[in-house]
Amino acid sequence: MNDPVRIVADPKILSGKPVIRGTRLSVDFILGLLAQGWPESEIVRNYPGVVREDILACFEYARDVVSSEKVFPFNAA
Repeated sequence: MNDPVRIVADPKILSGKPVIRGTRLSVDFILGLLAQGWPESEIVRNYPGVVREDILACFEYARDVVSSEKVFPFNAA
């Protein structure tokens, strides 16, 4: 990640879910908005304190989590 401190996990904030630093907005919440079709500009407009780099950091965080995921193929009967 370019700026790993943009995404933090603190057990005192949202039970330790990864959030955008300085907010209570979780990575999965931001990704969910994007998946629902929210444009980046609307997220930034509706959530003061969130900037484009925060949204990119959410993508980078998700990429890092998925890239470390182990996949075990199996034969379905």
